[in-house]
Formats: sequence, C-alpha cells, structure tokens
Amino acid sequence: MDPVAGTPKVSKTDQEWREQLSPNEYAVLRQAATEPAWQGEYVDTKTTGVYECRGCGAELFRSQTKFESHCGWPSFYDPADSEAVILREDNSLGMRRTEVLCASCHGHLGHVFEGEGYATPTDQRYCINSIAVRLVPED
Repeated sequence: MDPVAGTPKVSKTDQEWREQLSPNEYAVLRQAATEPAWQGEYVDTKTTGVYECRGCGAELFRSQTKFESHCGWPSFYDPADSEAVILREDNSLGMRRTEVLCASCHGHLGHVFEGEGYATPTDQRYCINSIAVRLVPED
C-alpha cells in the first residue's frame, strides 16, 4: 500500500497480513477491494457496541453513529474519534471519491460521501465494508 500520513502504528509484512487475514479480508483491507452489496454481516445490525478494525483492533466507529442508508453496506455518520481514520482522495474507477483508511494500520475500510441529504448531524455517510470491521457488543 502506498504511504499515507506517515508510517502506520501497526506495520506488518504482506506475508504477515496474509497469514492473519482471510483471503476476503485481505482483499478488502490490504488491496482496497469492496465486498458485494447487501452481503456484509453488519448491513442490518442494530447491536449496540464498538466497531473495530479487523486488521489491528483499533476502535473506528460506534453503533450510536450507525444509520440506515439503504446502500448495501453499513453506514456511519462519524468516526469514533477524529483521528481514528485517514481520508484520502481516490480517483480510481473513473470516479472522484474519498477513501477511508484505518489510521492505525492503513487498512482500507470503504469510502465517505457528503451532501447526500441524509438526516444526520454531519451530512456524511461513511460507507464501510463489514468485512473490514468487527463489532464488539456492549456488555
């Protein structure tokens, strides 16, 4: 993965990532693939808890900011912490988008969109691949 905002706090070799992650997790987190719409385990989840990076365990989003966007992927209107994610321009596939990366390991999470008219406090939709995160339910 190309350098993004310096060196990640969690740094592993490509082989170490391949050993830790399933092939599908690796494709999304390390190669910026996208899981198919409506197939991720957290699309319709209403469980209260914290969404962590599946690659490194960093806290990324909280269930309180998850909302129904009907886009096929889990959507959040704000990260758990302003420094939890890194945003970078993504001009792949002939589109101009903003990619969302885990700030700790620089794993690809999805994309963020603005100005779509959702009734959220930030007017943002963090469209996140379920396979890139793990929900830790609140006790």
